[in-house]
Amino acid sequence: MPNSTQCPHQAYCEMRDQTDMRFISHLTRNTFAIILAGGRGSRLKQLTDFRSKPAVPFGGKFRILDFTLSNCVNSGIRKIGVATQYKAHSLIRHIQRGWSFLDGRFDEFIQLLPAQQQIDETQWYQGTADAVFQNMHFLRRYNPEHVLIVAGDHIYKMDYGRMLAFHAKHQADMTVACIDVPLAEARDFGVMGVDENDRVVDFVEKPQHPPHIPGYPERALASMGIYIFNAKFLFEQLQRDALTQGSSRDFGKDIIPYIVDRYRVFAHRFGESCVGSDHHRPYWRDVGTIDAYWEANMEMTKVTPELNLYDKDWPIWTYQEQLPPAKFVFDDDDRRGTAVDSLISGGCIISGAAVKRSLLFSSVHVHS
Repeated sequence: MPNSTQCPHQAYCEMRDQTDMRFISHLTRNTFAIILAGGRGSRLKQLTDFRSKPAVPFGGKFRILDFTLSNCVNSGIRKIGVATQYKAHSLIRHIQRGWSFLDGRFDEFIQLLPAQQQIDETQWYQGTADAVFQNMHFLRRYNPEHVLIVAGDHIYKMDYGRMLAFHAKHQADMTVACIDVPLAEARDFGVMGVDENDRVVDFVEKPQHPPHIPGYPERALASMGIYIFNAKFLFEQLQRDALTQGSSRDFGKDIIPYIVDRYRVFAHRFGESCVGSDHHRPYWRDVGTIDAYWEANMEMTKVTPELNLYDKDWPIWTYQEQLPPAKFVFDDDDRRGTAVDSLISGGCIISGAAVKRSLLFSSVHVHS
């Protein structure tokens, strides 16, 4: 019999140590993912006047949500719920058109979970925890062992299977994905204080004096808003929180601070599960402001961008309407259609113009 400290899925953990290939396991097959995709994204100004932040186009042909959905599918997590709220039409249409390839006959699906006032007919989703609480009946129908809760508005590539293996190995009740940031930048995040084994001993939201990583006084572990729970434990905590007067029904403000001192909560470092970061720092971008959105898009035009969109082993899936190829016309000395250090999407026509270090979304025409 294995001892109490041995990973109950040891074969999976060893496989992940020996190879970088994906390994679809019992853990991933029995995990239900809830993607929180109802954010307003007000700092993106006009870009979110008619759509939620996860529905904003990115990188020429994608939507921001495509990266989280692709992470789920590529990790082998095929039971997915997408909780929507703010101006969801664009997002719903995109999912219906581009993400219908999962096969329900094998319990694979992406289920839209719009705010429906299911618990209280006077209230929509009140916070991140409430969005999951209002859909507990749906989660219970599939009897998952674990629930992955993840924000749908960040750009990154991550193997959630590695995080699940970490969670199982440490016999955690909850695991939080964290990114290593300079201490000065940690004030903008929820910060995990951890011990030498990465067990969370403290959690503070946007602190003025963030706790540092043991042994690294200039670095901190910032929450990425990615959580894994044992399903039964999650349901218990959501029900408790729903009965707590004054709770804001939020994971960062209410659930995590309550359970840190009482249960086994661990921090999983993003560098251990980031995909395609062999030659770069782990790539994760919050494109929540106009400047950050512009910079992240422009990064794609570099000769070797930190985020590899051409990786066939970890593709980013999306929907794109059928468009003709990009076209470059005229070859006169004073009227030549060219593009250098640029990404040009389908349907674009570059007519007698020079495009340099630019990213053109679908069906853009650039004339002389």
